[in-house]
Amino acid sequence: QVQLVESGGGLVQAGGSLRLSCSASRPIFSINNMGWYRQAPGKQRELVATISSDGSTNYGDFVKGRFTISRDNAKKTVHLQMNSLKPDDTAVYYCNVRGQFVSTYDDWGQGTQVTVSS
Repeated sequence: QVQLVESGGGLVQAGGSLRLSCSASRPIFSINNMGWYRQAPGKQRELVATISSDGSTNYGDFVKGRFTISRDNAKKTVHLQMNSLKPDDTAVYYCNVRGQFVSTYDDWGQGTQVTVSS
């Protein structure tokens, strides 16, 4: 059964930091992109950051150097280090893993809440 296990969300004051982690169950050789998206109440889901199998990264415009995505292929885990958090960063953050194993797949985690207080 496909499974993404997310951890690291919570409540933090503005200016603080959080680190999100997501572990995948897919075979590592099949994974292409790993990443994070977020959805705030009343808003569409948006890209936070992705990292490909060759280590290239892509960030949402709002990140502006505050977040860093990384992946540990040995542990099939993707991390998102979030610094200088703002109240506008409050959202549910979803882990996403895409790849191909027999067929292409696009897996989503259940989401982890990040709340930034002012």
